[in-house]
Amino acid sequence: MFRVLLAESEPAHYHSLERLLIEQGLRVSQAGNMTQALAEVVANPPDLAIVAAALPPSGGLELLKHLKQDDPRLPVIVTAASGVTAETIEATKLGAFDYVTHPLIPADFAKLVQQALDAGRFMRSPVQMNQGQEITAGDALLGHSKPMQELYKAIGRAAGTGATVLIQGESGTGKELVARALFQHSARADKPFVVVNCVAIPETLLESELFGYEKGAFTGAASRRIGKIEQADGGTVFLDEIGDMPLAIQAKMLRLLAERSVERIGGRMPIQVDARIIAATNRDLVQAVKEERFREDLYYRLNVVAISLPPLRERREDVPLLADYFLAKVTRELGVRNPGITPEAYELLGAHSWPGNVRELANAMEKCLIFGRGHPVGAEEVASLVLEPGEGPGGSLSPEMDQAIRAWCRQGIAAGRSRLLGALLNRVEEIIVSEALETTKGNRSRAARLLGVSRPSLLARLKKYGLS
Repeated sequence: MFRVLLAESEPAHYHSLERLLIEQGLRVSQAGNMTQALAEVVANPPDLAIVAAALPPSGGLELLKHLKQDDPRLPVIVTAASGVTAETIEATKLGAFDYVTHPLIPADFAKLVQQALDAGRFMRSPVQMNQGQEITAGDALLGHSKPMQELYKAIGRAAGTGATVLIQGESGTGKELVARALFQHSARADKPFVVVNCVAIPETLLESELFGYEKGAFTGAASRRIGKIEQADGGTVFLDEIGDMPLAIQAKMLRLLAERSVERIGGRMPIQVDARIIAATNRDLVQAVKEERFREDLYYRLNVVAISLPPLRERREDVPLLADYFLAKVTRELGVRNPGITPEAYELLGAHSWPGNVRELANAMEKCLIFGRGHPVGAEEVASLVLEPGEGPGGSLSPEMDQAIRAWCRQGIAAGRSRLLGALLNRVEEIIVSEALETTKGNRSRAARLLGVSRPSLLARLKKYGLS
């Protein structure tokens, strides 16, 4: 459970904030002044601090300064009775995650708290690389395959340069982990790390979220708001799913990368910002440029250092290692015994194409553990997850295998055979059963588990096709 330090001397504000935080499942520590707050941080280190700007005796910004000196990675939200322009800017310079004014909108504030906790977790949780099966806690980029070895080298070369990085890869391959690893091994590791998901934020709000706005810039802009990029001054901004960024905002991003400056909505003067940009996408940006959905000049500005993540189907030899890691991680989190994985289950895991990549594998191992009732993860549990409906068109076949089967079917159709469908299906089933027996060296129970069918069903097929 995350712990939040709530440094607030006004009882009405404290109780309303405490209720909101508890409703989010957070543990709250109270402090009515700076001395109490600093003592509480030592006694119970928080994951997030919420500090009132009017906190006695010398104000919340003084506490913010002390907190950031002691732990630069602690996210701090400053709250105030009214927005003061100079105070807003000063809080941002001191490293505040955000500066908000009362009255707070509960839904918006809850979202802000979650964003701050996520940012703190990103900065504090180290991303380990290639450490093997002994990793059971934290996040890790795992794999001994050649594509992963190349990935580790690319991260090592890019991390310390400060250059803009474009991470490309399918959904679920671990782009966020690569971004965090780049940040944690950079010279900016003790500075802010701000994450912006370009898909999760509505298009109408994305510009103000990134660049901020001036008071009166539009209806509802009651005070100045500092954008995420400006908040990350001196640190790193991770723009996730940048391939979905609207063209109008892409133009402002181009200015940031070219001139290292931003302009708030309604503002007239550019503001210099020193922030490293790491972007990620699962889109083909080259194709998007051709289709004029993504600016060519922005693509080249982003693509200073390109890192491509391999899909899991291209590094199948890493699947057993990853399966062990996720199973160990989930058992640790749930506080239960690790039941292990059977050889037959490993075979099925390695044969699956994993369209959802590492994220799908992690989800599958968690489901296997929850529904396995303490038994070793076997082929039947794996088959129910990866070989049943939901697999998607083409099943677990590679594109090459799919094309080969299609060519075989076309030959049968061209030959004009009668009852073609039944003949082809029977032949395919016979081959699959035969290969399962070959793989298991004739062990019918193992073959049945590998195929995801019952033993009597397998025996019936053996009799049907005359297989021993």
